[in-house]
Amino acid sequence: MQLLSTVGYPRIGAQRELKKWVESYFNGKLSKEELLQKAAEIRKQHWSLQAEKGVYFIPSNDFSFYDTFLDTAFLLNVIPDSYRRLGLDDLGTYFAMAKGYQDAQNDAKALPMKKWFNTNYHYMVPMISDSTKFMLNSRKPFAEYVEALGLGIKTKPVLIGPFTFLKLSKINHGTKTYRDYIEDILPVYEQILNEFNELKADYLQVDEPILVTDLTAEDIEIFQFMYKKLLSKKKNVKILLQTYFGDVRDVYEKLISLDFDALGLDFVEGPRNLELIKQYGFPKDKVLFVGVVNGKNIWKNHYSDTLKKLDFIAGSIEKNRIVLNTSCSLLHVPYTVKNETQLAEKYKIHFAFAEEKLDELMELAELFHEQAFEQNERYIRNQRIIKEKLENKEYWYEDVRKEISSLTESDFQRMPSFAERIKLQKNALNLPLLPTTTIGSFPQTSEIRELRKQYKNQGISHEQYQETIKQKITELIQLQEKIGLDVLVHGEFERNDMVEYFGENLAGFLFTRNAWVQSYGTRCVKPPIIFGDVRRNKAITVDYIDYAQSLTSKPIKGMLTGPVTILNWSFPREDLCLENIAYQIALAIKAEVMDLEAKGIKIIQIDEAALREKLPLRKKDWYDEYLCWAIKAFRLVHASVKPHTQIHTHMCYSEFEDIIKEIDDMDADVITFEAARSDLSIIDVLNANHFRTEVGPGVYDIHSPRVPGKEEIEEILMKMIHKLDLKKLWVNPDCGLKTRGMEETVPSLQHMVAAAKDLRKKLL
Repeated sequence: MQLLSTVGYPRIGAQRELKKWVESYFNGKLSKEELLQKAAEIRKQHWSLQAEKGVYFIPSNDFSFYDTFLDTAFLLNVIPDSYRRLGLDDLGTYFAMAKGYQDAQNDAKALPMKKWFNTNYHYMVPMISDSTKFMLNSRKPFAEYVEALGLGIKTKPVLIGPFTFLKLSKINHGTKTYRDYIEDILPVYEQILNEFNELKADYLQVDEPILVTDLTAEDIEIFQFMYKKLLSKKKNVKILLQTYFGDVRDVYEKLISLDFDALGLDFVEGPRNLELIKQYGFPKDKVLFVGVVNGKNIWKNHYSDTLKKLDFIAGSIEKNRIVLNTSCSLLHVPYTVKNETQLAEKYKIHFAFAEEKLDELMELAELFHEQAFEQNERYIRNQRIIKEKLENKEYWYEDVRKEISSLTESDFQRMPSFAERIKLQKNALNLPLLPTTTIGSFPQTSEIRELRKQYKNQGISHEQYQETIKQKITELIQLQEKIGLDVLVHGEFERNDMVEYFGENLAGFLFTRNAWVQSYGTRCVKPPIIFGDVRRNKAITVDYIDYAQSLTSKPIKGMLTGPVTILNWSFPREDLCLENIAYQIALAIKAEVMDLEAKGIKIIQIDEAALREKLPLRKKDWYDEYLCWAIKAFRLVHASVKPHTQIHTHMCYSEFEDIIKEIDDMDADVITFEAARSDLSIIDVLNANHFRTEVGPGVYDIHSPRVPGKEEIEEILMKMIHKLDLKKLWVNPDCGLKTRGMEETVPSLQHMVAAAKDLRKKLL
């Protein structure tokens, strides 16, 4: 029988238990001992389930309280001195690195955070400096391996590889690069190998996803050097080099020549890996972990297509050297379809979440060994489900498809030019120098969440719900005016999530109750499912935003989520190209923009937080495969507004520096960026590229509970002013305030406004 493997498994719990436990620990309601005990319980559940489902290579050390990349930094002792000086225990130091730490004597910011390749998961960026002393600082990988052994389960420990770790870390030294730390990091990995040898581990999975990105000749040379040295010390433990999210075209020949015992390749997002095997073959002394079950989307596996891939691979590799694997960690999909008790069966049959993907691995293994698999009932049922989805006309809208087919270039072009528009907007809005605003959302208190829950469960009427939301909006407008903000927002109290809320109000989307996916730390999201054609049947935001504007003479920003972000933060259908889906969503959001403008809303923010998220991992594919339509989808949304209507957009937690010109081509009037966690590095890029659009680089990090002081914000603004045109600079936090508490939000905004006002006096 074919052996089965998973790259990693979700860790937040089927009902987000881990999130709740960690937050209870933060709030002092759960002791450290209780947290550790509960974490052990959830690991046991995951290992046991995979064992029951026939998985032979079960991962360990894929569990994390916050982030596995942060775990790796802690393991390797990459802990900046600012956290050591806090005098906390190991767990306290770990969480201080994750989310910052502030008390009467200490004020430590959290580590930077970036998107994990082309996913909506965020990883913590380690900070390496001359004071970094690489050494083994944690027993976590070994303790969890032994923990599983105690349950009778021999796992495959998982580690982030040293090459990816160094490449994705930030080097806090002007003259050094990741190359300068190779000799420091390798001895620690050698020690890890020695310890797993002593524990008699069979396989160690070393993740090197950076290999699916563009690599220079020097990068490849360094990678070879590192692994020749490391593999010479492996002894009895077998090393599985695991890659995911793409193909390894730059290094395949090198990989098969190195002394790895197994290679893990992604055949879902890296179809070119098939060509590499055909062209260069595969060594007879290695095992191939074949990633054919999609770890990033939730649709049923297309058994016919997958078996064709497996048969192709089996033409070059004996079946006994093939392990069926997930394409990447199942961290990126929800736990199980079983939890969706309120979703109709006609929809559920099309989905496979993490647990169901384990079943797919088992069934594919069975079919792979059958000569007449077409007669197998499991295969027949799978083909019937796939065919039913392709022929389903329930969400087929001819009017939407016709409108898209009739689009011309003029539908994507706003007139007049930016330079002309901005003059009209400044006269119409009459804002002060350094205008202050927020990104959109305000804290979602337990009271607000309970209100939405009651309304959803029909515990209160629509009128009662609407009246309470409007009361909250009234209170927030008064608060913002008291704080002194120049451009106000309505707070988004009616919204559960910036994507889910819009999806719930558009045709073509399906929604789950418990399909949670980890975004970062304790932050979880419930991505909508794009099941069919998308269409707006009624106004979504207009009533509340119009009401907010009626309460104040200051401008209210209309808050919308952009089409690319809605697409990228949903599970997209697989029977229609992404470009077409993006244009469908864009037409729906465009209708909302036009309705807001008709109500007199002068500023409309169309958030594209996830624009860069699905950017191909290789630069040569960026424009032709993605940016050519992603930028156009955004322009389609706002191209028809009047010149004096100001269009804002927002982007966060991605590396935008290398697509800054394309972002300028979005033709927005104001763009706000995350900048607080990245040392304002984006400002140099904006300046160097003569960025035309007005900008609001975030002046403080909202993902940390710490409250920045007025002087701190003023200092940050002065750095911005030295590099950017003062007349084009906005002042704002770096993201929405939804996840914060009012006790942090109010003083932070007060300090921000005070800093802006003080600078106005000094600069005028």
